[in-house]
Amino acid sequence: MGMIWEVGIADFIIVTLLLGGGAAYMTGRATANAWEPASRALAWMIPLTAAVRFIHFAMFDGTLLSPHFYLVDFVILAAAALFGHRLTRARQMTRRYDWAIESSGMLGWRLRS
Repeated sequence: MGMIWEVGIADFIIVTLLLGGGAAYMTGRATANAWEPASRALAWMIPLTAAVRFIHFAMFDGTLLSPHFYLVDFVILAAAALFGHRLTRARQMTRRYDWAIESSGMLGWRLRS
């Protein structure tokens, strides 16, 4: 199917975006809830990306060891993990330290003035 789509668009949406992205988002939340840095969430995306690649390979005849598609899947999963981590961390900061910190949008916080 070329360099853009290895499997069908529906397969990509179901496996990479919904299943993998959901797991990545929850991993980002879990690492933030444990007060771990975002780099820990990114490290967990390496085996998760391998699992997503395996599902593409086993169920939809995708290539298992394709650096190009591994990178594409990793970037998508990393974005979902970082979003989950940052959203959770912003909520943590504004709820636990509400006497000193206020919300600054959905993903941010700032010191109260």
